[in-house]
Amino acid sequence: MGSRAISLHGALLGLASFAALAAAAVPAHAADKVLKIGFVGVTSGPAAAWGTSNVRSMQTLADWWNSQGGVKIGDDTYKIDIVTFDDQKDPKRAIAGMEKMAQEGIHYVVGPNVDDGAAAVRPIAEKSGIIYFPYAFPKELYTKPASNAVLGMVANYQSAPAIYKFLKENKGVKTVAFVARNESDPLSQRDGGVAAAKALGLTVVADKDTYESGTQDFTPVLTPIVKLKPDLLVLSGVAPADAPLLIRSARELGFKGLMSAETAQDAKVLEEGAGDLANGFISVGGASTPEIRSKTMEEFIDRYTKKFGEYNDESNTKVYALQYIIDTLKADPKAIDDIGEFKKEIESFSAPNPYLKDPDAKLHYVGMTSFGQKRQLAVPLVVNEYKDGKFNTLFVANVD
Repeated sequence: MGSRAISLHGALLGLASFAALAAAAVPAHAADKVLKIGFVGVTSGPAAAWGTSNVRSMQTLADWWNSQGGVKIGDDTYKIDIVTFDDQKDPKRAIAGMEKMAQEGIHYVVGPNVDDGAAAVRPIAEKSGIIYFPYAFPKELYTKPASNAVLGMVANYQSAPAIYKFLKENKGVKTVAFVARNESDPLSQRDGGVAAAKALGLTVVADKDTYESGTQDFTPVLTPIVKLKPDLLVLSGVAPADAPLLIRSARELGFKGLMSAETAQDAKVLEEGAGDLANGFISVGGASTPEIRSKTMEEFIDRYTKKFGEYNDESNTKVYALQYIIDTLKADPKAIDDIGEFKKEIESFSAPNPYLKDPDAKLHYVGMTSFGQKRQLAVPLVVNEYKDGKFNTLFVANVD
C-alpha cells in the first residue's frame, strides 16, 4: 500500500470564490414526513471525540434543515430525525446498535468509528438492508463482494503516503518510527503506515512497539524509541485522549523530531493534555480550511458552536456524511426505501459541494483506485499542524 494506491491532485488553496448554494431544498410548507437517519459509534471513552463529532455534525445539519421546513425529496418533504447509539467502541454493542436501527426501519446509518465495530456490523447491515458509512479502514469492507459500506473519510493508507512524502520533501525526514496501541485497529494502521514509508524510501527504525489500552505512563514504551532518534515518530491510530500523553512523554524524554498521526485529533484535548509540547504535531484534519471553505461551511461552524458551546475540527469532515445521504436520496427518491437504488445512484451521482468556495466543487463518490468500486465519499484531504491551541493547515489534497 504505497503511494501508488492514491491519486493526489494539486492543493486547493487557490480556489475560486463562493457560489451561493442551498444545502438542501427548502419547501414552502412544513415537513409532513419523518426520515430517520442513524448513528452507531463511539461517544464515550478515550475515542469519544470521533463519534461525538459525527453526532453533533448530524444534529446541527438536521436542526438547520428542519428549521427551514424540512428537506424536499421527490414529491415529499421530510423532517430529519437523527437516531443515535453509543457503541462505547465495543463491537458487540455496535452489533446491538445496528440491530436497533434495523428494528426502527432505518436504512442509512453513519458509523461505526473503528475497524472492529465496522466489521462486526456488516452481517446485520447486509441482512437488514442498511447502507452504513464507517470511519474505519479495512479494505474488505469496501471491496466486492461487500457493497453496503461507504468510507466516510480519507483512509490512513491514502493519507500516510501524502503526509510522509510531504515531510520527506519539505522537512528532510529520512527515518521514521511507529508506536501503536495493542489493538487490531491501530496495529492495522501501523502496518499500512510502515508499508507507505518503505515505498517512499524512508528508513523504518521501529515498527513493533506497542502499548496497552488504559496506559497512563508511556515512558517505558517510548524510551527505546527516543534513543533511536528518528526524524519522525508516528502515533498510529492514536485515540484523541492518548495523543497528548504520548506527545508529552516523548518530549519530556528529550525527543526532538517530528510527530504525526493519520487519525484526526481534538485541538482542545491536545492543549489541555500537552500544552506547548504539542506544538508541531501533525495530524489529519477536517476537510475544510479557512482558505477553501464556503459561507455555508462558515454558517455550519457557527450553528454547531452555538449549539454545543465548542467546535471540533474533525466535524469539517463529519459534516459530509449526512449531506451525501440526503443529496443522493434527492437524486433518486426511490432509494429512501430501496438501498439497491442508492447503490445504483452512487455510480453516477454528482451534486454541488456546499462546503467549498470552488463553484465547480462536486459531491461525488470515489474509491476505484483503493477498492475497485465507488465506496468512499470524496472529501478533501486536509493535513494540519498544531500550534498554541489550534490547528493550522499544512497542505490540502484529494484522493481518487
